[in-house]
Amino acid sequence: MNHSSLHEFIISSFLKNQRAPTVNDIATRFESDVATTRQGLQALAEYHGVVLHPKSDEVWVCHPFSAAPTTCIVSSGHRKWWGNCAWCSFGVMHLAGGTSTFTTRTGAIGDEVTITATDGQLVDTQDFVIHFPVPMTKVWDNVIYTCSVQLLFRNEAEVDEWCATRGIAKGDVRPIQQVWDFAREWYGRHADASWKKWTVREAIEIFGRHKLTGPTWDLGDEAGRF
Repeated sequence: MNHSSLHEFIISSFLKNQRAPTVNDIATRFESDVATTRQGLQALAEYHGVVLHPKSDEVWVCHPFSAAPTTCIVSSGHRKWWGNCAWCSFGVMHLAGGTSTFTTRTGAIGDEVTITATDGQLVDTQDFVIHFPVPMTKVWDNVIYTCSVQLLFRNEAEVDEWCATRGIAKGDVRPIQQVWDFAREWYGRHADASWKKWTVREAIEIFGRHKLTGPTWDLGDEAGRF
């Protein structure tokens, strides 16, 4: 059991079974005892490859999937999942492949909308935007909160109204197509057996390729994994 093999098993369980594997499932898969399995999960969490429930070490989040209900629902055929945010939901859609849908409410509280993708392409996006209130340097300070506020809106004016009403500082606002293209690359290898967490340098390069610039996306000269 290492970071890559453990991560691949968790992601494959989400894709196939629509849920995270339990600690016992993981122990069985790797023919390991529960204590060693917990150590492996805790190490993967330190690596930012998974988020665990604080009291049990069960999987809470393995980006782009959430094991707990969220405002983001992704469907593909008979399978359904929760994404952590709009960005993550696009990642789930990409990993699911084929035709998939992302259903949510604008700002997690407004009108219900559904986004469809077929064969890697968005269909009829209606010029929606995605809001990123939390700077990328602060994402892992509280990644559950970070994901909860990375939401879809109809336009930037709706973002402005939402921020004023909810008391959340406005961050960066990006067109849905730009975020879709970015998410496809960001999560493109998340189901691979050879998966490794992006380094900060790699993250900076990916941001640059997708023209994600400005204070929200500035990672400075940080070292290590994103």
